Amino acid sequence: MGVQSLIVLYEAEIRVCVFGSIFFAMASWELIAPRRSLQISKLVRWSCNIGIVVVNTVILRLIFPAATVGASVFAASHNWGVFNAVAWPIWVEVSLSLVLLDLLIYCQHVMFHAVPMFWRIHKVHHADLDFDVSTGVRFHPAEILFSMFVKMIAVVFLGAGVLTVIVFESLLNATSMFNHGNVRLAPAVDKWVRKIVVTPDMHRVHHSVVIDETNSNFGFNLAFWDRLFGTYRAAPNMAHESMNIGLETFGEEYRQSLWSLLLMPLRDEQGAPPFGRGGGE
Repeated sequence: MGVQSLIVLYEAEIRVCVFGSIFFAMASWELIAPRRSLQISKLVRWSCNIGIVVVNTVILRLIFPAATVGASVFAASHNWGVFNAVAWPIWVEVSLSLVLLDLLIYCQHVMFHAVPMFWRIHKVHHADLDFDVSTGVRFHPAEILFSMFVKMIAVVFLGAGVLTVIVFESLLNATSMFNHGNVRLAPAVDKWVRKIVVTPDMHRVHHSVVIDETNSNFGFNLAFWDRLFGTYRAAPNMAHESMNIGLETFGEEYRQSLWSLLLMPLRDEQGAPPFGRGGGE
């Protein structure tokens, strides 16, 4: 059995191992060197945030059982996509695919803030009253399904291989948990890391209740898209330790139950900031 066949066969196990390892590592880091004092009990928030991950996983497996890996196999079997039409060196295929797919995620994130219909479902992510590793996995099922559909189309268009898809999905998952971590990086380290990868201090600005700050720092993995498209903001107006996180229209703790998160897009209170671009450095 070839490497690709093994990856396809054990794709779910690989994803679960990566998720569990990164989540445990970030949770441990948060205990050792927290950046902020949390306002809400972890038991309350984590039960909801991890609960929605379970719901998302079940729904995703029911609707898209093969997901992006299946899209990759389908594209290869029909010789569809850029990388299936031309013989590219594997390192070129993987590198270009990772960059282009990451750009897609950036553009999708901007769209979720710009279009009211999409903001309705994306606000579930922003309504978290604290900011830690569990925030990085808190997304409404509708957003997860839409994102997966878009990624599957992109994988078929690119003809991205199974290895590339697994690496991308694992990186996206890992970087989302990293840049939502309530962890402390030395300022000098953060300064250099954020030149390449989105850091927690960089992405925390995006979760501010201040509109101009919410509409900045859209990147999840590579940090240079925000600089390239003018949506980069170096720091919040207030200090990271004292800035307000979340949405003003969903500031009550009782709104943070799993049931409330699932129904949030149906509520009248939009809490949607008018789309704008963040300030510069």
